Amino acid sequence: MAGDLKIKSGTKLQLAYDAAMGQEPNFNMICTFNKALNESAFLISIPMVNGRALEVDESQKLLIRYGNGNDSMILAGYVDDTVKEGIRRYWKIRRVSEQRQFFQRADERVKVTLRVEYRQETWAVNAEGQIPKEDGMSLDISAGGAAVYINRRFDVGEIVELSLPRIGTSDKGRAIEDIVGAVAWMREAPKGSLYRNLCGVQFRFGDPAEKQRLQEYLENVKEKYKL
Repeated sequence: MAGDLKIKSGTKLQLAYDAAMGQEPNFNMICTFNKALNESAFLISIPMVNGRALEVDESQKLLIRYGNGNDSMILAGYVDDTVKEGIRRYWKIRRVSEQRQFFQRADERVKVTLRVEYRQETWAVNAEGQIPKEDGMSLDISAGGAAVYINRRFDVGEIVELSLPRIGTSDKGRAIEDIVGAVAWMREAPKGSLYRNLCGVQFRFGDPAEKQRLQEYLENVKEKYKL
């Protein structure tokens, strides 16, 4: 198996080009895992498109999916080289930091720009004995997670707390404080962005009432901004 990837030689992989921000990748190519070279590089078969080997584009980030259903995982990497072993040729993939669980979106995603705040319990407290929050901005939010622009960089799996602003003045427009979530993926923000990174957070609710409260919040957002 390939280190912490736990991929067996010969495993079929689904391949996609990295999608634009806010879009879903199209896993329309198939390749086969060959072997791990080290902790950050591995070999895959060269995918075929219309009966021909796909041409290498070393600047294009690739997403590689393996596993089944809700247990599927996605990792990201770039083609580093073409390697010949015997009569076969393989792509050497240089793995990057992104690795996330893939799950079908069961909740409607609301594309809305909101000022958000975030923090971690492990951060140092300030003079008032509180953990300070940092500013961010949402790209989209659902009742299952969010994509937010931030300046910090987290590791996949780290726990963060998000706060969403008050929308309107009615009771249903109250702010949502401290939603706990796990970092699912990290990317560099596009050039010209106000923030350095784009972070995907998968929410973790203590009980169904917490998720219901967020769903009601999102309905109010949709009503407020005519989404």
